[in-house]
Amino acid sequence: MSNFNKINNILGWTIFSIASFVYLSTIEQTVSFWDCGEYISTAYKLEVGHPPGAPLFQLLGRIFSLFAEPATSQVAISINVLSALCSSFTILFLFWTITGFAQKLTLSCSAQIRDLLILFSGAIGSLTYTFTDSFWFSAVEGEVYAMSSFFTAITFWCIMKWERESETASSSRWLVLISYLIGLSIGVHLLSLLTIPAMGMIYYNKKYKYTKTGAVKAFLISLGVLIFIQGIIIPGAVSLIYSFELFFTNTVGLPFNSGTIIYFIAIIIAITLGLIYTRKNNKPLYNTGILSLLVLLIGYSSFAILVVRSNSNPPIDENNPEDAVGLLSYLKREQYGSWPIVYGQYFNAKLDNKEPYTDGKPIYEKDKKKGKYVVIDKRENSLPNYSKKYKTIFPRMWSNTQSRHANGYKSWAGLSKNDDKVPSFSQNLTFFFKYQIGWSYLRYFMWNFAGRQNDYMNMDGNPVYGNWESGIGFIDQARLGTPSDDFLPNHLRNNKGKNHYYFLPLLLGILGMYFHFKRNQQDAIANLLFFLFTGILIIVYLNVTPFQPRERDYAYVGSFYAFSIWIGLGTIALFDYINKFLDAKKASIFSFIIALLISPALLAFENWDDHDRSGRFTALEVAKNYLDSCDKDAIIFTNGDNDTFPLWYAQEVENYRTDVKVVNLSLFNTSWYIDQMKRATYDAKPIPSSLTEKEYRTGTRDYTLIQERFKEHVDVQDVVKFIRSNSAKAKIRTSAGMKNYCPTKKLKLKVDRSKVLNFVPEKYHNKIVDELKWNIKGNGIYKNKLMVLDILANFNWERPIYFAITVGRDNFMGLENYFQLEGLAYRLVPYETKSFDGQTGTVEVEKMYDRLVNNFNWGGFSNSDLYFDETNTRMVMNFRNNYSRLAEALHQDGDNIRAIKTLDKCMNEFPRETVNYSFFAIPIADVYFKAGAKEKGMNVLSEMSEDFMKEYKFFSNFSDKQGVKQNLSISTQILASLFRLIQSNNLYQSDFDYITENDLFYKEKNNEKIEVSKSEFVINTFVDEFLSLQ
Repeated sequence: MSNFNKINNILGWTIFSIASFVYLSTIEQTVSFWDCGEYISTAYKLEVGHPPGAPLFQLLGRIFSLFAEPATSQVAISINVLSALCSSFTILFLFWTITGFAQKLTLSCSAQIRDLLILFSGAIGSLTYTFTDSFWFSAVEGEVYAMSSFFTAITFWCIMKWERESETASSSRWLVLISYLIGLSIGVHLLSLLTIPAMGMIYYNKKYKYTKTGAVKAFLISLGVLIFIQGIIIPGAVSLIYSFELFFTNTVGLPFNSGTIIYFIAIIIAITLGLIYTRKNNKPLYNTGILSLLVLLIGYSSFAILVVRSNSNPPIDENNPEDAVGLLSYLKREQYGSWPIVYGQYFNAKLDNKEPYTDGKPIYEKDKKKGKYVVIDKRENSLPNYSKKYKTIFPRMWSNTQSRHANGYKSWAGLSKNDDKVPSFSQNLTFFFKYQIGWSYLRYFMWNFAGRQNDYMNMDGNPVYGNWESGIGFIDQARLGTPSDDFLPNHLRNNKGKNHYYFLPLLLGILGMYFHFKRNQQDAIANLLFFLFTGILIIVYLNVTPFQPRERDYAYVGSFYAFSIWIGLGTIALFDYINKFLDAKKASIFSFIIALLISPALLAFENWDDHDRSGRFTALEVAKNYLDSCDKDAIIFTNGDNDTFPLWYAQEVENYRTDVKVVNLSLFNTSWYIDQMKRATYDAKPIPSSLTEKEYRTGTRDYTLIQERFKEHVDVQDVVKFIRSNSAKAKIRTSAGMKNYCPTKKLKLKVDRSKVLNFVPEKYHNKIVDELKWNIKGNGIYKNKLMVLDILANFNWERPIYFAITVGRDNFMGLENYFQLEGLAYRLVPYETKSFDGQTGTVEVEKMYDRLVNNFNWGGFSNSDLYFDETNTRMVMNFRNNYSRLAEALHQDGDNIRAIKTLDKCMNEFPRETVNYSFFAIPIADVYFKAGAKEKGMNVLSEMSEDFMKEYKFFSNFSDKQGVKQNLSISTQILASLFRLIQSNNLYQSDFDYITENDLFYKEKNNEKIEVSKSEFVINTFVDEFLSLQ
């Protein structure tokens, strides 16, 4: 046994080394998109990220960043390395977990062969998980999921260590360690909590004689422990601090934080007395329980970091959790709202007639002058109270926060689009099984163990993008209704995310699961609980809505971890079968080789190219391009994760363009974020604003109704003053009492000519207006837009104001007639800017040319050998559009040389091999023709003609075209646009026949052949084919 343990340890660390090599070889060498920019920034400077926070990740990330050169991408690399190593340790503990399970199986072979099989199973299962799609994705970026997986793995491994030592006097140390690890993991992510039911079953199986009744009781107790920690300890510990703080400050009259101090003293005394009592009275189980609670709270105390750092007011200080009151709101994620799980409303629920609204809990804020916490929002009538007629148990179709959610529910559950009836419970379950289980979990599960169609996001269930796909043609085509692969467009055929495993890892895992249940049912049930609680139970708890902003497979990697245990055990199951035909030694080797080839080797081969992020720097470079689209001391409005977090990273970590004030409009609805925007950060000045904290704090002017009193345009300064006013004349009666309102939709802003001449190009001097006039849409103004109006009322044309091209027209607030495109952002300018192409804003040619052609870098898009997932490539549509708009503007100015150079730059930076063409590539060909570069225009046009004709044929050959109806319509429109462009440039020669011989292209007439370019051949044959379709 000692020799086995030694080999088990050595092989485990060898597997760890392999995983480390894989992940360190493929990590992103700078910041990634989505939350990574925020996490790396907040880790580097120990700032406060979004709720519910990840303080332990930030603390460890800070330690790793100390080894990097400050203000460089080495910081991002160091934190990405942290994720990679956490992932490698996850693989290490998975290996030991599998070998631990395997050791408890009864095998009919010699001890030597048995030991070999145990090690083989650990290697196969852990290496399979190493190369799984979803886990590998998180392993190579600075996000919390890799560290969360590590805590899940080590926690589960610890219960198996306890099981081995359970008969020894010191075995309870493992239970205490598990509690501490769970406490620590709360400071990263809550995933490891979901292993508690599985660990509870392992504890029961070891301590008690197995019976069905006992197993059910053990499961219910374990579930109770999970609910106790998740529902009571985690929020309750801080909730008690909150109650102590309010009582001792407001009622007793003690200074701020006195209640917090008293609470901690009380906790320490209570735990100390409990430990003394249980030790004196020889109650080891209770003693272990109290000690476990203590270390869990110690681990949980990492959240104190957030309070400490929030009090120093760092630039990123989300939710501002400076005290117990703020921390409770932060941990409860109150800004994200709540959702029903067991009982609640349907998405189309009507409010109760008698009591449509109920009161929420009042919101307190520290008032330093009064020395008390004061109520800033009573939240009276703030919670909707739905009619019981529209409620159900286990509500799955519940969200009315977005209109598209309703459309998604109707589509997935088969409801009529115009039907507003209460959904039936069977329709509710249809949505649950089809979308929540089938689409939002099983699809991701199959991505990892059966195969993936491509890496395109798919939120509507269409058969073209993002489905699971095994690679066995007749099965995939029958299931999805897709045509033969012969019809696949190149961008789908060559998509690096198209990974086929032919069900082989899945079948090996199912075999291992069957074998596990057959040989050790108790352990198999424990692993099944692990599998279910980290997969389907997450779906049940989150009550996932349609149209998520991104694919969420990374959230269920714990479930894939559990299944990989069975893949490892599947190696032994293979041996058990092969051993019937071969001797044990040969059977063990064959089973290992077969399992190695059909699972980890296959996954590694298929997945490497679409998980290798080395060499790409797109997130950082795009962030710099956004910032460099702004003149000095600018304010730029952004809206989402990918146009905000990378910018935070560039400024916070790499000290890049820290003079620009980045204002996220989504966060601008919150008082704490407005507070931060009103403070200077680095070289960026505060936003110009007249509204005081009392005038925009939570519950105040969250939504300002518009009630028009004026027909003419009103100065924005006067409107803001009116909305700020406490006069009774400036208020109207609402269901929530007397509230301020906006008296007009028609606004105007004075222009200070002496100030704007400094930045307005000379050719526009005669177009400068005295006032900007615009209209607001809608019936009211949310707080974020009120703050934008406040900035406009006070900036006095002293600072440039920009809107990122990604924020959406609704956030332009009607100002787009005064927008000027200067890169990746529109600048607010004092003259009307109607464009010749019908798009937003006019093009500032000189700035755009200097930025797009001379200065902007794009992080490697030009290298087709690198991998760019859809998050990266989706943005290129906007980038290509900007280049074509600049080229068109240059052509309009008669500058065809620079127009062609602009388009050349675009084509070199975003080649077809990296990012397939979209509709927005048509203007590139068009401007090439206009500028006199006919051959280049024909090359683009011929490539697009080939691509979209093939795409049209692909969609046309679907057995059921309903699922691709929109795709087919778009392809048809693009084909028609290409045809019109060919006609307008007289490229079609109908009197010639076009033929190809020996890879050369000819046009033929009267038996005379003339060699032509490939582009001319493609364009003319395309027209013939297009006309035949009409």
